[in-house]
Amino acid sequence: MTNTGGGGPRPRTSWWREGAITTLAFALCLLGGVLQVDDTLSPPSVSAYVIAVVSCAVLPVRHRAPLAALAATTAVGVLVPPLGLLLTPLIVTPAVITTYSYSLAARTERRAASAVVLTSAALAAAIPAFGDFSWKDASRMGVVAAFPLVAGVLGHSVRNRRAYLEAVEGRARRAEQNRDSEARRRVAEERVRIARELHDLVAHQITLANAQATVAAHLFDTRPEQTRTSLKELVETTSHALDELRATVGLLRQSGDTAAPAEPAPGLSRLPTLLESFRRAGLEVSVHQEGTVRPLPPGVDLTAYRIVQEALTNVTKHAGAGSARVRLVWTGDRVTITVADDGGGTRTAPTASTGPTASSGPTASSGPTASAAADRSPGYGLIGMRERATAVGGHLSAGRRPEGGFLVSTQLPLPPAQDPTRDRDRATTTEEGQMTDGEAGDTP
Repeated sequence: MTNTGGGGPRPRTSWWREGAITTLAFALCLLGGVLQVDDTLSPPSVSAYVIAVVSCAVLPVRHRAPLAALAATTAVGVLVPPLGLLLTPLIVTPAVITTYSYSLAARTERRAASAVVLTSAALAAAIPAFGDFSWKDASRMGVVAAFPLVAGVLGHSVRNRRAYLEAVEGRARRAEQNRDSEARRRVAEERVRIARELHDLVAHQITLANAQATVAAHLFDTRPEQTRTSLKELVETTSHALDELRATVGLLRQSGDTAAPAEPAPGLSRLPTLLESFRRAGLEVSVHQEGTVRPLPPGVDLTAYRIVQEALTNVTKHAGAGSARVRLVWTGDRVTITVADDGGGTRTAPTASTGPTASSGPTASSGPTASAAADRSPGYGLIGMRERATAVGGHLSAGRRPEGGFLVSTQLPLPPAQDPTRDRDRATTTEEGQMTDGEAGDTP
């Protein structure tokens, strides 16, 4: 009854409903033709049958052409008095039905209101236009005019209700789509975060293990004691790597919420331990800090630690350098961390070395590391560092220095200082060690 679409096939239940409505309208229209002007009843005349058949025959097309159906039923209703029939709300039932349907189908409220008012006025005006006019006719004219108006108001209300429900359903569908998109985005972000954590963990530990194994291999025949030391350090490095990897995978396998981890996330407080692991691998590192050291939020602290770890891993794995320098500058609203190497080496593997001098730690380990690095394509180390810095509101840049070597620099935000006037530049520590040759670049 409210389908405003085109002329496509209609469901079978819709045809049954249309048949029932048309039959009911035909019966009410004939019942209205039984009433006479003198308030008596008589069998329906031929005119009553004509009025009922013509007006009800228009009803099935009111969905496809609601305005035409309304005009036709209104015109038939206006012809009721000239045909000698009493114009009552019963005999104009088809016009009331089409008024309701047009109120549902009208494109604008102004059109619907205009059509309903015109229909009501035309039917009411037909009563005094033909024959004598009495007070009974006046009351009947008011009732006849009221029925199309009520049908129009009802149709308008149903139309608004349906529009509201469609809007609610549309918002619900969009909200569901947004939830799905947000869920997919969060899953993607979590996958990237897990990949970044695993990359930092595995790349760091495997790089150190590779450097220690290389030193042990070159010193196996000439310096057995140093070889044992390197192998012992290699065992410790791989054991630590397995522990961290087991802990990370264990967290991923847990289905529910977990309690706080037993070991806190690494931060700059563990920087000396990190640097010591690189020294054992043969990397010479110096650390210089300026400004007043302040505690960092957990996310920023972890980011700073991982960036230093990844940058030094790149130096150990790729850079043909003799040393690396880590510099931390603490200012009012940010901490600037730079990691640079001297770029003193080359990518090509050195010639085969013999003798005790050629078998020393850094020189011996640089050949295989540098030659293997030459065959590797850039990976995700720099990408991961940039993602970490951006995630906490910082910025990272990396590239070759004009004077040689490679430089990684990042600026990370700091929480507001308790007393900014006490922030002064000052050098705090300088630490030195040994280094393994490689070329500055990105871990694969």
